[in-house]
Amino acid sequence: MTVREQTEITEAAILSKFACTSTDERLTKRSRPEDKCPYRTEFQRDRDRILHCNAFRRLKRKTQVFLSPVGDHYRTRLTHTLEVSQIARTISRGMRLNEDLTEAIALGHDLGHSPFGHCGEAVLNEICPHGFKHYDQSVRVAEVLEKNGKGLNLTYAVKNGIVCHTNKIADTKEGNIVRLADTIAYINHDIEDSIRAGVLHQNDLPNHCVSVLGNTKTKRITTLIASVIQHGAYEIDFEPAIRKAHDELKAFMFDKVYTNPAAKQEEAKAEMLVKKLYSYFIENSSRLPEEYKLIMKNTDADRAVCDYISGMSDEYAVDLYTELFVPKFWK
Repeated sequence: MTVREQTEITEAAILSKFACTSTDERLTKRSRPEDKCPYRTEFQRDRDRILHCNAFRRLKRKTQVFLSPVGDHYRTRLTHTLEVSQIARTISRGMRLNEDLTEAIALGHDLGHSPFGHCGEAVLNEICPHGFKHYDQSVRVAEVLEKNGKGLNLTYAVKNGIVCHTNKIADTKEGNIVRLADTIAYINHDIEDSIRAGVLHQNDLPNHCVSVLGNTKTKRITTLIASVIQHGAYEIDFEPAIRKAHDELKAFMFDKVYTNPAAKQEEAKAEMLVKKLYSYFIENSSRLPEEYKLIMKNTDADRAVCDYISGMSDEYAVDLYTELFVPKFWK
């Protein structure tokens, strides 16, 4: 018996009847059939493929809320992803669901995020005829763009969890856990970053939310995680009172931070930069890297240019814009 087979037997013995097991043929199906690994389950393989892919590494230089902040302690898209993964795994373990599947979905959920955060996403969605949503692009990155066009060949359950992590109901409880873990993570770490940036003060937080959820990041996250685990017998969600406080806190953050001119003061420049790069490569498609020329040949220039720009880190996009449009001094 292989190590993988022993793990699968252990899963069957200890996981909840609601868990997605690594032997579920429908949920572990891949676009291209593969021989099974003797050591890792299907979801463990997916987790490792995501962790080692190029798109995952680029997340370290992509905006979370504050555009290229100066300071070591502000979140990036990568640190956000790691916090989502930790929260999702804790919930999954507490509910005896498949922690490996949960982790794979969490690590992959933002692979397709554009540079400059949701600002970059909105611009690409506006100017690209195909539209652009980061959760759809995350699956496209995994299936089409990674490994020089070969893709990571992930299981159905992982792709489904990724594409549903923002506003859809996933086919697995593990996928729905990641959807909640995402909002738990970003609301609470964005509060901490906003206080650090001087955009918020601790006393600005709504009193009702603080009294229900807690007056520190740790207490709020603990309360929210516990609520999901305790409510799990009914559905993957917070208990009603906790849901109400969570939604109020989320609305507060949208009002005071996510649309705050202080946090968004550079977004107009970022929008202009993305539009300028997009129009340049539409007009000069011969300047695209070879892998994107192939995409253009198989689809069209808009698809190729959108894929290219959405994969850029903030820093790469700024450097490329500087190279193309800012005059160089004669030396």
